[in-house]
Amino acid sequence: MNKRQSGFTLIELMIVVAIIAIIASIAIPNLLSARLNANESAAVSTLRNITSSQAQCQASAAIDADGNGAGEFGFFGELSGARPVRINQAGGVGTQAVSPPVLSTAFGNVQASRVRRSGYVFQMYLPDSSPFGVAEAASGGSAGVSIDATQASVLWCCYAWPSSFGNSGNRTFFVNQAGDVLSCRNTTMQYSGTTTAPVPSAAFLAGTSGAMNGPMAANTLGRDGERWLVIN
Repeated sequence: MNKRQSGFTLIELMIVVAIIAIIASIAIPNLLSARLNANESAAVSTLRNITSSQAQCQASAAIDADGNGAGEFGFFGELSGARPVRINQAGGVGTQAVSPPVLSTAFGNVQASRVRRSGYVFQMYLPDSSPFGVAEAASGGSAGVSIDATQASVLWCCYAWPSSFGNSGNRTFFVNQAGDVLSCRNTTMQYSGTTTAPVPSAAFLAGTSGAMNGPMAANTLGRDGERWLVIN
């Protein structure tokens, strides 16, 4: 009497593999799209939190480099309490830090003047006397960075772009003291990680000098050639 062999035939295995391949071809793009959307939403929320933190820092006069009693906006290292605040306009810092911090301490981890969070790179700019944007110190804060105190009491801006374009996110975002978050589809510049990063004037109106007190490219073309839209 022959004993029946159990198991799958080659044809059955091929059918199973084909079904798995079909499911994967449908599921993987959806998972990637969901991750990109989640990262982009997180970046927008973070920029809004940064806006609130800047307003709190300025209102409390936690930073007052010229000693006139009018508070100034800060860099990530200062807002997070990771670095002492500036005490003059020539890049000098004291021993006091913002306490308690007005921004998550995770933003104290500044590398090459930038912070990476949830698939995005964030960079803060404060004004010089021109007033054009100046990046914070490489490891965070104001040490060695000349910031105009009068201008810094009314102006700041921040960008967020994908750590890896097309993999961790697509759109690039911008916010400043006005509080409106702008986004661009990032199809022209394809800002990505350290490869291509927005300059301080990127999201300001095309045809202008790009000074921080100039008009933003709200629902129109920016100086970088991208169309920047206001996010409602």
